[in-house]
Amino acid sequence: MLDELEFRRAAEGALDALKKHLIAREEEDEAGFEVEEQGGVLNVIFEEPPAKFVVTPNTPVRQIWISALSTSFKLDWDAAASAFVLPRTSEKLIPLVDRLIEENKQL
Repeated sequence: MLDELEFRRAAEGALDALKKHLIAREEEDEAGFEVEEQGGVLNVIFEEPPAKFVVTPNTPVRQIWISALSTSFKLDWDAAASAFVLPRTSEKLIPLVDRLIEENKQL
């Protein structure tokens, strides 16, 4: 398990990479969402259908949590992959968020 400082650095790097990825997607003509950052928390806000994803580090348990599509996704640090990964699917943070965005578009 990462110590607190290692976790904070890893989470900050992962969330920064996600934010850059989402901003690039947001600039696409039909992205349908906007990204906001507030105090280290990323919010992905959709107009149609109306929805909000919240991506936040949870330092006490050393996880990144995503609240999306009425579900909580809890990603653990995977040292071998050097990434935060959803244990049950092995998806890394950015591909998981991309999948959730596409699922939201289907609603």
